[in-house]
Formats: sequence, C-alpha cells, structure tokens
Amino acid sequence: MAPAPYQPKGYPPIPEIGRVGVIGAGQMGSGIVQVAAVAGLEVRLLDIDPGAIERARAAIEARLTRQVAKGVMSETEKAEALARIRTAAGYADFADCDLVIEAAVENEEVKRKIFKDLVPHLAPAALLATNTSSISITRLAAVTDRPERFIGMHFMNPVPVMKLVELIRGIATEDDTYQAAKKFCEGLGKTTVTAEDFPAFIVNRILLPMINEACYTLYEGVGTVESIDTAMKLGANHPMGPLELADFIGLDTCLAIMQVLHDGLADTKYRPCPLLVKYVEAGWLGRKVKRGFYDYRGERPVPTR
Repeated sequence: MAPAPYQPKGYPPIPEIGRVGVIGAGQMGSGIVQVAAVAGLEVRLLDIDPGAIERARAAIEARLTRQVAKGVMSETEKAEALARIRTAAGYADFADCDLVIEAAVENEEVKRKIFKDLVPHLAPAALLATNTSSISITRLAAVTDRPERFIGMHFMNPVPVMKLVELIRGIATEDDTYQAAKKFCEGLGKTTVTAEDFPAFIVNRILLPMINEACYTLYEGVGTVESIDTAMKLGANHPMGPLELADFIGLDTCLAIMQVLHDGLADTKYRPCPLLVKYVEAGWLGRKVKRGFYDYRGERPVPTR
C-alpha cells in the first residue's frame, strides 16, 4: 500500500515578533538578549543556573554602560533596554513569546531535551530557533512539534559586536519561517547569510579546521603558542591569532565542533588534534576558566606551552 501523500501541518500566521525567549545565559545567550532588548523587544531569559542569569544581567549592564560612556546610547535608552529583560522561572513563561531561541551548551542531547520539554508550553504560532554552531538543524527540528517553524539562527561571538548571523533551514523549514527569521535578524542590525544544513555550516566549517591545524602545528613542535599566533596576525593579517581565538571561543566548544565535523563528514582531515583533547580533559577551556593556550590569571596572558 502506497504511503499517504505528505500534508503540510496547518499553522496560524506568523506573528510580528515583539516578545522573544532565550534559553541559556552564557556568552551567546546574554549577547542575543542584549541586542534584542536594545532593538526594542521584550526578552525573557531562562537558565538552569540562577547565578548565570545574574552574571548575564551584570555583563549586559556593564556593556551598555560602556555604550553610554561612548555616546552611543543615552542613560534613558540604557534603562529602557534593561527594563525589557525579564527572568523566566520556567518554560511556561515562554507561552506568549513569538520566538524562542535556544542558546545552550553545544551538546545535541542537551538541546534535544530542551526542545522536547519546551514545545508543550509554546503558542501554536511561535517560531523556534537554535543558535547551534554545528549541529544538524533537521535532527533538532525533528524532536519538536513544529519542524516547519524551526530554523538555525547562528549568531557570531560577541553578539553585540559581530554583524553576521547564519540562517540555516532544516529539511522541513518553510519559507515564511525563513523570511520571518531574516526580518528579525535584520531588525537587530545584523546581516544574514544562508547556509545549507551541513556540519558546522559556513563559518565554522572554514574557521575550526584552521584552529585545529594551529593546534597540530603546536602539537608537532613547528612553533610555540606565541610564534603561531604572531605569525598568523602579522603574516595573514588576522586580528587575533588562532590559539588566542580558540581560548576566546572556548576549547570545549572548538572540540565539540571538530567532533561534529569528523563524525558528520567522515574525513580524517577533521580529526580533532590530540593536544586540543588533552587541554579539554584538563579543564583548560580558555578565557572563561582563565587558562587555555594562555594563562589569564596574571596581569597579562602568558602562553602555557
């Protein structure tokens, strides 16, 4: 017996996005919250760690204070932006959000659980997005009740500074979802590019193998941390050396992306460098823990190798 023809699920029209939920109060989540609040949107922030939310609020306020000092915004605009940010007590607080963006740790199982637990609380018209930097949008969408209304929205770090957002459609993502996501990002002052749903998309497909190769260059003794970073800054005109950049991104995130590339594309050129693995095993994850390829505990960063 032939299968029944596919019938697209009927959804209410996509609303004008005025209220946004963000899950995850780390570097990426707090940055997304900030740009959304500054753009005039109401934002609700949720994290399993209440301390992370307090740290995110403090970081956002500090960044906005610097903007006031530079004359980019007024004290009134700063106060209004901060007033638009509210803490969510749980997924039920996203019931009236037009868009919810997941910005949790780069771990597929964690993200899948978040979406499974989240969707029963959402309005039928709400859009769902993930800020994943490497994981399949199609797989994540498949655990939800609305794959047609699901999209990858990969912001760059630091979100308030970087202008780019990669938009990635899953196999089921409908065009009106894509158009609404594009309009939302442009309303935040971002430029969007469209990437296909392949491991690590565009930016990290190119960037992370370069960082991994820098790790191999260090691992094989071709150069020291300092010489590798100096060579790429002065020889390739990069604003930041690859190992310094790895520390900024987080070595655990770099490793996770390389593992996604290696598993998804089955090519040995994406094999994570053993030295990168060792640093992660040691808990030396970069700037966020004050030690990675550089030690940040003193007055200035000092190479650890």
